[in-house]
Amino acid sequence: MNRHLELIGVAMILLALAHVFFPKYFGWKKELAGLNLFARQMMYVHTAFIALAVFLMGVLCLTAPTDLVETPLGRTLALGFAIFWGCRLLVQIFVYSPKLWRGKRFETCMHVLFTLLWIYFTAIFAIIATGKGG
Repeated sequence: MNRHLELIGVAMILLALAHVFFPKYFGWKKELAGLNLFARQMMYVHTAFIALAVFLMGVLCLTAPTDLVETPLGRTLALGFAIFWGCRLLVQIFVYSPKLWRGKRFETCMHVLFTLLWIYFTAIFAIIATGKGG
């Protein structure tokens, strides 16, 4: 299970770092220009805090995998992470419109990749949370 947590940790850190490129990749300067200042700044601030939370989850997975698996606090954190990533999976499947990716090779690949990644994260953390990961 430690190996899974280490892989997840690396993936989360890379995902968090990728958030730096979101504004340029998604053309936020142009796309958000019509929003009021508060809404525009909220997009940037919330993205930064999501990136920070994902980064810190990744660091925890890399630096304390045994604690996550073998301690009551670690299993409680794993339950929270399973809920977080499970909710993210539901958003991936039920909130994002298929119009965003259907018929587009790169976007479809990313949709499938991230769906599988969220399933993997959710499953590993759920297994740990149940105490069956050790």
